[in-house]
Amino acid sequence: MIANDASRLINDIMSVPDKSIPIELLGKATAIAIFPGASKAAFIGGGAGHQGVIIKRFERGWGAPLFFNLRQAGFAAQLDTQGTDYVLLIMDQNTVTELLKDKYEIGTGVRVAAGPVGREAGASGGPSLDFGILSYSRTSGVFSGSALKRAVITPDNYLNEAIYQVPISEQHFYSGRNGKIPAEVRIVTQTLARYSRR
Repeated sequence: MIANDASRLINDIMSVPDKSIPIELLGKATAIAIFPGASKAAFIGGGAGHQGVIIKRFERGWGAPLFFNLRQAGFAAQLDTQGTDYVLLIMDQNTVTELLKDKYEIGTGVRVAAGPVGREAGASGGPSLDFGILSYSRTSGVFSGSALKRAVITPDNYLNEAIYQVPISEQHFYSGRNGKIPAEVRIVTQTLARYSRR
């Protein structure tokens, strides 16, 4: 399941602190998008991409995961659909709101940068906080910052309605289903809580 793949990816990345997402940055993120390479998506009209989840952060901690798809935008995109994992730290609220629209193209109206890696990078802070999205990728076991652009994120309405039983809105990031995070996706929230702090 996508939630299990996302949890496994975060555990793999964060298990090596010197080569992980800095905990300081994770704690400052408004939301995180996790697209495991193992979770493939096919689209009407052709093309391939990744299925994944986006989780928003609140004062009380991480909220409920919502399902999204990541795919290339046109023929010039960088997106590798052959097993590469992608993780995006979303650093501002406006970007989270835009993600819930029918289509959000990364790099349109928001600055995107390759995310810093490791303890020292997190301690230095600085310019990383000037960007709306910090992006990372993992290919063949190698995790690094990667300035992903020319890719599109869309809500996976079918999966979201299957889990949450109603059309999703931004409120579901907070309230989940009937005020609780569904058991089917709770593992992602629990994993993030283990590695992040405010």
